[in-house]
Amino acid sequence: MAKGKYHEWLTNEGRLKLEAWARDGLNDEQIAHNMGIAVSTLYIWKDKFLEISESLKRGKEVVDIEVENALYKKAVGYEVTEIKKEQNEFGEKKIVETTKHIQPDTAAAIFWLKNRRPDKWKDKPMEISREAENDGFIEAMKDTDVWK
Repeated sequence: MAKGKYHEWLTNEGRLKLEAWARDGLNDEQIAHNMGIAVSTLYIWKDKFLEISESLKRGKEVVDIEVENALYKKAVGYEVTEIKKEQNEFGEKKIVETTKHIQPDTAAAIFWLKNRRPDKWKDKPMEISREAENDGFIEAMKDTDVWK
């Protein structure tokens, strides 16, 4: 079958390729290029053929879930087991397993919370009361590192 014909992409093999390209992180322009079509044609085919649209969604969904899981692990910390082959002074070889704890990453945790719990974690501008302004609080704060 000629490259670029939509029939090719409705087969099991064609749908599998589309899903794999999406899972590999290719965007629609790159996928269209691999298919030998213009990106505008891909958009038309996605609207017209559910099989093509679903294959691309499935592939992208897998990657999104993997990234979510990686971000979550980074935010809360995790353990990893390292396996090394070592040799002692007598030439004897042995396998050594070491479990290491990877500390949580604050930036990942903040990003996760701001997006998952914006009701509690969104950035809120500080509200300053009239009384604070009148007490000279604002003028005093301008000279500190907090204000800058």
